[in-house]
Amino acid sequence: MEKTKFAKLGTKEFWIQNSCFVILIVLVIASAFLSNVFFTRQNILNLLRQCIPLLIMSMGMLTVILTGGIDLSTGSIMGICNMVVAWFLFYHFGKSVGGLVISILISMVVGMVFGLLSGFLVTFGRLAPFIVTLAISQIARGCAYLISNAQPIRLNTKEAGTAVLTAFGNKSIPGIAIPWPIPVGVIVVVIFFLVMKYTSLGRIIIAIGSNENAVRLSGISVTSYKIIAYLISGFTAGLAGIIITSRVSTGSPITGDGYELDAIASCVIGGASLSGGVGTVVNTVIGVLVLQLLSNTLNLLSVPSYPQQIIKGIVMIIAVLAQRQKTSS
Repeated sequence: MEKTKFAKLGTKEFWIQNSCFVILIVLVIASAFLSNVFFTRQNILNLLRQCIPLLIMSMGMLTVILTGGIDLSTGSIMGICNMVVAWFLFYHFGKSVGGLVISILISMVVGMVFGLLSGFLVTFGRLAPFIVTLAISQIARGCAYLISNAQPIRLNTKEAGTAVLTAFGNKSIPGIAIPWPIPVGVIVVVIFFLVMKYTSLGRIIIAIGSNENAVRLSGISVTSYKIIAYLISGFTAGLAGIIITSRVSTGSPITGDGYELDAIASCVIGGASLSGGVGTVVNTVIGVLVLQLLSNTLNLLSVPSYPQQIIKGIVMIIAVLAQRQKTSS
């Protein structure tokens, strides 16, 4: 009698192939046992709300990683976009909804410009993505400090435009009581899923990471698609920065610090290969949930932040080892 697929894989192989899902399930079960408030509606909604900025940024990071690149500037781009939207709302456009739209558009353009600059330097300058994006990160963070004079900008929530932004970040959709950022995050994930699975853009980005020379020899402009990947990364980082602003009603030059590492970790935990060509949107979402679930549970247990970093690092190492076993099997 022919064996089933599961029997063929065996326990070890099943773990390797589905490591991110297994980690998530184990964490959910452990969290439910360790905290009696974990499965409350309020905690679940708070968990999902906290996921959204990292989730959106991770979609852009995945796009770059699939090409075989890396983007260390996303956290700083989040910071500069947070400062730009706060600065324009505070000093110029906070009194009207139209002004809010202008502030958001300017902020998004800033994010895409930084992403575009990274893409140009990586492709036309033929520089290592690690070095380029690290330099862009320093530039963006420095600009955030210059704009704010190293001081936070606290928005006046009584002004019409600012009030709409803060309501988006802190209030829920009437009737279903779901925070507004959550459906925005879902829409972003669905768009990326469809693009990566069903469009030529997604297929070419994955192909570049798998075999760049083959893509180039087929007559496709590898340079253009790599630039698009970094542009998308800058866009998602900017959008994440605006969502952070809507939640805290403050522009701070340190916003987004460390987010780029969490975004990379989310992609890796989800099975993305840093050499490119391997990774999915669904698994990256799982990676984000794993990281946020860890933070949420440890916060519920009153575990200090530094031990949390150690635990996150251990989880990431386990995910990388599983990925290595997957590629070698």
